Amino acid sequence: MKKQFAIKGMSCNHCVANVEKAINGLEGIDKVKINLKKEQGTVKFDDSKVSADQIASAVTEAGYETEVI
Repeated sequence: MKKQFAIKGMSCNHCVANVEKAINGLEGIDKVKINLKKEQGTVKFDDSKVSADQIASAVTEAGYETEVI
């Protein structure tokens, strides 16, 4: 499954790395692509192992506002 997330609060590549690390720390993540300028991320994942809500929670816990779009 592939979902897009709006991610607010990122200001630099270090922020992008923090978001990627938070998402990649979850089980079932296949691919993460974060676009700093668009404030969006696309995540490809196995929805039998992780949900979009769990991914959003991981981003929020890393300190960024997010929602599934």
